[in-house]
Amino acid sequence: MVSVDEKPGIQALERDGKTLPMRPGSVERREFNYIRHGTQVLIGNIHLATGELLTPTIAETRTEADFAEHIDRLIQTDPQAHFVILCDQLNTHKSEALVRYIAATLSDTQDLGEKGKRGILKNMATRQAYLSESAHRIRFVYTPKHCSWLNSIEVWFAILDQHVLRRGNFTSTADLKQKIERYITYYNDNLAKAWRWSVVKTRDIQTLLEKVLRHVW
Repeated sequence: MVSVDEKPGIQALERDGKTLPMRPGSVERREFNYIRHGTQVLIGNIHLATGELLTPTIAETRTEADFAEHIDRLIQTDPQAHFVILCDQLNTHKSEALVRYIAATLSDTQDLGEKGKRGILKNMATRQAYLSESAHRIRFVYTPKHCSWLNSIEVWFAILDQHVLRRGNFTSTADLKQKIERYITYYNDNLAKAWRWSVVKTRDIQTLLEKVLRHVW
């Protein structure tokens, strides 16, 4: 199973001044002003059995064509394998371009219909039903609406934000892209591990909330 999603609007921000290092009695000080150099979109995949990031795409847009091309790059890592792809309900994840790509990859020659009018391509519901077909060698599993946080790649995006983006200094979008790619290589080589879900009991959540409330109040 592979977990897929986009992280849009990653800003290439360059601090307009030198960062002063931490010293005894003084925290690190960063320049408040910054220069904007544009944004990038990261489409990432986590292979849940290994924890590795596969075929990341870093670009300026996230259109349905971009997503279909990204899925193609993923599939080409093992063209004959079975893929289960976990993603959220974003419209580009249920697009005409994606259905046509999957149908071609599966050598499915049936009439797909016409977008907005009939058949598999008629609307997002019909396209999702086709992409979710359990008999397909490549199929998509969608998180419930408003529950994209259940998708494991979102946790990895938070790790990227903490390790690279939050305190990063980027002189251009090319510099931003290069540093993200270097981190992905480092992560795969040193930090990746099999993804495991854990069940949190209701009483554990209640205990945690009580601790938070005692701390706040």
